[in-house]
Amino acid sequence: MSIVLVGGHDRMHDEYKGICSKRGHRVKVYTQMPARFDKAIGNPDRIVLFTNTVSHKMTHTALKEAKRKNIPVFRCHSSSATSLEGLLQQLEEGNTGLVPN
Repeated sequence: MSIVLVGGHDRMHDEYKGICSKRGHRVKVYTQMPARFDKAIGNPDRIVLFTNTVSHKMTHTALKEAKRKNIPVFRCHSSSATSLEGLLQQLEEGNTGLVPN
């Protein structure tokens, strides 16, 4: 599964990538807003938003692209490694308790 992770802490960038790749997912991590962020998102299977550590502008851009490309968005308040692992586990299991926004 390909995932775009939006938000989080700069210092955790490599850890986020490691967690996702260990579980067999391709991931792009954006902790800061790059130029042309809307183009950088691409066409992932899922977008994960760390809502506690993301700017409003990044959130708006990611949600706009997700709506335009019909990509499910999952929000997670905490940007910890444990939260990401739990979210990935629920996504892999197809847990119906998770509802994309």
